[in-house]
This record gives sequence, structure tokens and C-alpha cells, in this order.
Amino acid sequence: MNSDERRFEVLRAIVADYVSTKEPVGSKALVDRHNLGVSSATVRNDMAALEEDGFIVQPHTSAGRVPTDKGYRLFVDRLHEVKPLTEAERRAIHKFLEGALDLDDVMRRSVRLLAQLTQQVAVVQYPTLTRSTVRHVEVVTITPARLMLVLITNTGRVDQRMVDLGDVITDDDVARLRNVLNSAMAEKRLADASAAVAELPDQAPSELRDALIRVCSVLIESLVEHPEERMLLGGTPNLTRNVADFPNSLRQVLEALEEQVVVLKLLAAARDSGTVRVSIGMENEAKEMQTTSVISTGYGSDGMVLGGLGVVGPTRMDYPGTMAAVRAVAAYVGEILVGR
Repeated sequence: MNSDERRFEVLRAIVADYVSTKEPVGSKALVDRHNLGVSSATVRNDMAALEEDGFIVQPHTSAGRVPTDKGYRLFVDRLHEVKPLTEAERRAIHKFLEGALDLDDVMRRSVRLLAQLTQQVAVVQYPTLTRSTVRHVEVVTITPARLMLVLITNTGRVDQRMVDLGDVITDDDVARLRNVLNSAMAEKRLADASAAVAELPDQAPSELRDALIRVCSVLIESLVEHPEERMLLGGTPNLTRNVADFPNSLRQVLEALEEQVVVLKLLAAARDSGTVRVSIGMENEAKEMQTTSVISTGYGSDGMVLGGLGVVGPTRMDYPGTMAAVRAVAAYVGEILVGR
């Protein structure tokens, strides 16, 4: 191999050892642990070249070297193949997620599973409502003057709202309401369904108009995005096990995760790219996240991306394994939601 290839092999060995041991890596350890096929002197020279180019750094005078953000980026960009999950791991993921009862359960299980697989903080975004379509609207009589509306989307999201009519309504009129609503909304994107619902009272028979006005105003509220409901976090304690990876910045990272807006922006970038996206250290726009790496992707099916998921952890992480876990969980979440 030429000198560039050899130096990359040295960098890859440094990344592997540092991720595994949490300790700066010296040339003697590299020669002892890895079959690099060159002398200790050559390894030292390669490490000096890598340091000069900004791929590794010496944190203390007498210590070995650790990768920089630039070094991790080169390592990730040169990953020819993401480490595949074992067949047993794939079966376990599928079985765990397949047992979910509803959308909320799918989201909770996904975030817990991803945190367990990666030992990092997992983030799962709820399916974006604007990309969802209405599957069905159910109208249930609670009392003669009170109804419950149940809006079900193609992603399995269920939104229940109560409507006080101010007057009694017959069972026949409830059935008519149900038919009118489903005729107007079924299979439409939520934005289109909202526009269709807004026009219904003007088209309704006089005896249904008052009821429809109240029902439609509640439905339109259900069809609007609720950003505060769009994300789940899991495995936050995993960050605290690696305090040394966040010198003087762990609190800032935790606060950024609490705010959610920063993470949602990162998920949106990955969701729109259509690939597993790795954002390392200073590549993160938010200052609070510049000691972390974020590995994320979108989930969905048939070319439609419904939301994003990923993990947040220190830059010193198992990139191949974490990327494989993120990709696998996203694939199964997409299959399960679209299949519902």
C-alpha cells in the first residue's frame, strides 16, 4: 500500500483503540495490537504526519494521540461497508417493534431499543403530520349533546377530541356526520383535509349545519401540527457515563436535548437527505452540540419519509455499529408504520 493508505490504516487503528479503551493511543500499542506490517519507527512517522495534517492530536505532553473531528470524519467517509447487524439482532429488533400496540407504543419501543443497541441517547421524531393522510374519522356518541371524534392517519396516529354540540343530535344524524366527514377527508393529506373540512358547513343541510360548524372547528385543530409532541428521547443517562468525553460541556448538551428544537433540526437534515447522516463535533451548527456526534436518518416507506430518528453521543463512539443500528431500526419502524 502507498503512504496515504498506510497512514489511513494507522488512523483507523487509533480510532478503534481510542473508542475501545478511552485512552490516548501510542505507537507501541498500535504495533502490539494491530498487524500493520511496518516497523515502530514507520508508525511513529505516520502518526507525526497525521498530527501535522490535523487528523490526530496529542492531548498531553507524554500521552499518545487521539482522533480529532477531522480524523473521525475521514474515518467515517472511508467506511466502505457499515458493520451489518447479526441475524439474531435483526430478529430481536423486528420482534420487539412488531409487538407494539399503537403509534405511541412504536415510538416508545423504538427510542428504548435504539438507546440499548447503541448505549447512546436515542431520539425519535413522531411522523410528520403534513406528510400523513387521513385513513378514517370515527364519530362516537358520548351523550345526545356530546361527541367524541377519533382521527386516524395512515401512520397509525390517533387523535381523540371531544365536541360539545350545545344541542341534542339523533343517531341517524351522527351517522350522516360520519359519512360527510369521511367523504371529505379520507385519503387526503392533512393540509388538504383541513381545507376540505373548512368548506363543509357551507355545503351542509340546514339541520346539520350547527353540529358541523362545531365538529369542523375541532377537527381543524386536530389537523394542525403540534411541534411540542414531535420527539421522544431515551437513554439520556448514557451520556453521564461518559463525562470525560464532555469536558465542561455535558450540562450544555443536556440542556440542548431538553430544548428539542436543536435536535429536531438535525433530524430534519438527515430526513431530507435520504441517507444515514453523520455530523461530527464542530460540524454541528449548534454550539452546545459541538462536543457530540449525531448519527441520524429518516424512516418511512415507498419513497415517503415520515420522520427522523438517530442517536447523540460523544465523538468517541463506535461509528460503524451505531450507523448499522440506526439504519436497521429506521427500516423496521418504516415497515411497521406503513403496514398498519
